[in-house]
Amino acid sequence: MATKIVFAGFGGQGVQFVAKVTAYAGMIANKEVSWLPSYGPEMRGGTSNCSVCIDESPIACPIVNDPDILMALNTPSFDKFESMVVPGGTIVYDSSLINKTSDRTDISCKGIPATKMAKEKELPGLANMIALGYMLKLTKFMDADIIKSAIEKMVPASKAALIAKNVAAIDLGYNYAE
Repeated sequence: MATKIVFAGFGGQGVQFVAKVTAYAGMIANKEVSWLPSYGPEMRGGTSNCSVCIDESPIACPIVNDPDILMALNTPSFDKFESMVVPGGTIVYDSSLINKTSDRTDISCKGIPATKMAKEKELPGLANMIALGYMLKLTKFMDADIIKSAIEKMVPASKAALIAKNVAAIDLGYNYAE
């Protein structure tokens, strides 16, 4: 079964990294995967989003116009992609930065105060992974242990100390109780 995901936020929020980890996890799980980043010329602060498709069958097109899952890390991204989520789909958003929810009744829209949690748990810059952990819990699109294995592969050896923090952030999001 295909899973189409859009990760979206500002540059510097780890949108591209969380999408890369998810795509790599799909490869570890022996799935077909596509990863299509999109971002502005700014290094930080500009728009950033990434489409990830994970499927049992070959993927004909990496463009995701109808995501099953949206991770929105800022209000402009929430506003831009909310209407594209398919009926029955899920939006996971950072409620620390987005002060709204969806009026749609045909989707699940769940907020997690990921930025606040990252600050409180001294996991700076890992709101993206907290949101991913929560997304895993809600959607079950991938086993959390596979995501953790992907983190171990994606974090460069020079930053190996960040592996444990990323895994802790995944667990924090996964164990979040509303």
